[in-house]
Amino acid sequence: MPPNPLLQHLGFGPNDRVVIIHVDDVGMCHASLQAFIDLWDAGTISSGAVMVPCPWFPATAAWARANPGVDLGVHATLNAEWAGYRWGPVGARDRAGGLLDDGGYFHNLETAVWANADPAAAQAEVDAQVDMALAAGIDVTHIDTHMGTITHPRFIQGYLQTLLRYRRPGLLPRLTGEQFLAYGITDDPAAAELFAGMAAGLEAAGMPLIDAVDYLPLDDPTDQIGLARRKLAALPPGITHFLMHPAIDTPELRAIAPDWPSRVANYQAFISREVRDFLRASDIHLIGYRPLREYMAAATI
Repeated sequence: MPPNPLLQHLGFGPNDRVVIIHVDDVGMCHASLQAFIDLWDAGTISSGAVMVPCPWFPATAAWARANPGVDLGVHATLNAEWAGYRWGPVGARDRAGGLLDDGGYFHNLETAVWANADPAAAQAEVDAQVDMALAAGIDVTHIDTHMGTITHPRFIQGYLQTLLRYRRPGLLPRLTGEQFLAYGITDDPAAAELFAGMAAGLEAAGMPLIDAVDYLPLDDPTDQIGLARRKLAALPPGITHFLMHPAIDTPELRAIAPDWPSRVANYQAFISREVRDFLRASDIHLIGYRPLREYMAAATI
């Protein structure tokens, strides 16, 4: 595959390693917001995305208004995965749309959303979340996806329409069909080829795409400082979206999330002196989504 055209536009060479170090789940709870604030101030991250339907969205929006230079997108959310801590749509709550479970919240799992939600209702809810973020004063830099729910083949066209409507980049990789399968984005070869074809067409029209996705895990909190350094050292040429789910350690977080040790480990890795020094000494270039948004604004797509 030829080099990403974004690299030259942003002033990089074809072999440069560029990374968006991204925080997911901002505002899911207080612990997630405070972790994002701490890491933003530390300079070890370059972007994040807020969960608009969650209880700590208003506090996130207030902080974003007070810090207008922050690179913050919308983490398009269509499910509520925890057993005892739930949220639901910010738009229409018509049960006919299939977004609600029996309790009136989002379904727990993405598979239930895929099985029950109407694609038009899913797109309308994502649009409502973007509208709410903009109305709250957030300078939305991009629109990505919580747990990949909105990138299912049933919903991907609506997601793309939302990106085009708001002129915001999304979490869209420029991969071949084989790579879509290898990344686990889909296990359907036909869907993988569909995604690859769409990605190529979008890039040709001026949509900014990324080259790779990597992450810190949520299933093993051990040695995440070392793991972060190894993963960052191994980044390929091109633009990588490197994501994590950091949170400070609080009683609330422990009550919400069974994977809280890994979320705290994500935070501890990127607040550490070791990772800060590594990033400072490396040849990796940190960017956020703001230059991708500017690139898209200038395109004819």
